[in-house]
Amino acid sequence: VQLQASGGGLVQAGGSLRLSCVSRGIVFRLNSMAWYRQDPGKERELVAHITSGHNRTYADSVKGRFTISRDNVRNTVYLQMNSLKPEDTATYYCYTTRGGLPYWGKGTQVTVSS
Repeated sequence: VQLQASGGGLVQAGGSLRLSCVSRGIVFRLNSMAWYRQDPGKERELVAHITSGHNRTYADSVKGRFTISRDNVRNTVYLQMNSLKPEDTATYYCYTTRGGLPYWGKGTQVTVSS
């Protein structure tokens, strides 16, 4: 299983970024996908989750600002991040499972300046 995340960068507070994660080695359309984030010294936290049926859940801290979506033709999951805040600064990871085992992408850094 390979998860290749991209789209991170440096943005000012109030700005937007869109993260992408291309998946290989899974039957993408059948898999739930998720985005996590981790700041140094903190635990990794779930940001957003989308099921194969496109049901979505979000962390309270990002509701109304972030949107997770998926493209089953491109085997890609997206995270549209709007109204970014400095506290959104973290490394963002794509996540899925196969056969009950967890798989993580390498992460993409998002830095929001105040």
